[in-house]
Amino acid sequence: MVFIEYYFSMQLQRPSLIQSQKFSMNTQMIQSIKLMELPIMELREKIEEELEKNPALEVLEDPATVSLDTSENLQKEEEDYFENTFDSGFISKSGESASNERQQFLEGALTQPETLQDHLLWQLRLEPIDEETRRLCELLIQNLDVDGFHQEPVEVLLRNEESEMIQKAQKVVQGLDPVGTCTPGYRESLRVQIEMLHDAPKGIVEALSYLELLERAKMAEAARRMGCTKEELAAIFEKIKELSPFPGRRFAQGETRFVVPDIQVKKKEGEFVIILNEEEIPVLGINPFFMKMAKPAVPGSRIRASERPAQKSRKEREKPVRDFARENIKEARWFINSINQRNHTLLRVSRAIVEFQRPFFTNGPKYLAPLTLGDIAGELALHETTVSRTANGKFMQTEWGIFELRYFFSNSITGTGSGGSKFSKEGVKEIIREIIESGPGRITDQEITEQLSKKGITLARRTVAKYRNELELGHSFVR
Repeated sequence: MVFIEYYFSMQLQRPSLIQSQKFSMNTQMIQSIKLMELPIMELREKIEEELEKNPALEVLEDPATVSLDTSENLQKEEEDYFENTFDSGFISKSGESASNERQQFLEGALTQPETLQDHLLWQLRLEPIDEETRRLCELLIQNLDVDGFHQEPVEVLLRNEESEMIQKAQKVVQGLDPVGTCTPGYRESLRVQIEMLHDAPKGIVEALSYLELLERAKMAEAARRMGCTKEELAAIFEKIKELSPFPGRRFAQGETRFVVPDIQVKKKEGEFVIILNEEEIPVLGINPFFMKMAKPAVPGSRIRASERPAQKSRKEREKPVRDFARENIKEARWFINSINQRNHTLLRVSRAIVEFQRPFFTNGPKYLAPLTLGDIAGELALHETTVSRTANGKFMQTEWGIFELRYFFSNSITGTGSGGSKFSKEGVKEIIREIIESGPGRITDQEITEQLSKKGITLARRTVAKYRNELELGHSFVR
């Protein structure tokens, strides 16, 4: 857009004309960009919101809607299933009794998994403590993350409380099942668990200070610093292995996260086929009544001069109605075009990802190649921000599982050797996972580093430890 700006010089007392070029975005363009970012379920919510707001927009077809006939068939199939699978004693009961028991069965089968907070609060209700301590305990429990550790520091969370009361509340929560929650980190959690052991070997608390040495397989140095033999040290760490450094994780594993993929990639006759998930997106159109309202009035037969003022008055009354219809139709068309543009761009970006990452889709995650937003943007003649918005929050279903589109963008790690091959960060992490899971017994980060070096991948041991933590694979003494 070109804007003409006028600048008035106070010294010369004369106007000067300067032409400059600026870019501005209207509301519709901003809406189009926001639609580009939305994953499929949020897009559906946005469509429903727009349908309520714009009467000119209507649903022509909704694949996600189940017809009454289909619903009745599904209900009949469910009833047949329960009748064929429950025992004869259940089936022989009266209709009302059987229905009640079936309802109880379903309610029990569809309960939500218990969270760490639910488990701790249930135990807290049984503790014989005063109300003030109970209140502090509840605050501490609600502040725990999935590992069972503090999210906000206790001194910040309970800065107006007495330190003695805080320590008392912490002791209560730390003693609940699982033991060792309500701590700053895994070392303190292990220390709490050790304090509650009845058969803790001598020196086990001191050994927590040398976990790094043990992880690097420097048993002799750790034993020397602790003043014990290698055999005694080995017995200590066998006991530590029985503890849980992340006590809250077993509850986090029970949580279910549902992901609806926006894109599906299938291999058909040796080629990859990319399918857009349209089952959750209704087909939109313009309401015919609003189309009729937007049309100008059809001129009738010639009228007498005396009737002209009345005819003019009628047109004036119709003009606001036509303007209202036209404006809503315009916004509805823009909204439909924005959705089509979003889907078209998503397909283009997905197709480019599949072409760049063909080894991944053929052989698996450890063959993920280095890829940047700039690579896709250059291939499709798009801006990097457009590619970023398109990939944000979207998921792709593949033969190897469901992955976020951002997963396929990974930094490059240069390999050694004459070929100078390159590996992606995510690909190297998958190789590390494979080494750990297929290795014999405990394998240290140093040993992983050496095995990666044999494969032509040069990484520092601390980098291996970082990648292992990102994979949520514990130290060798934990595994």
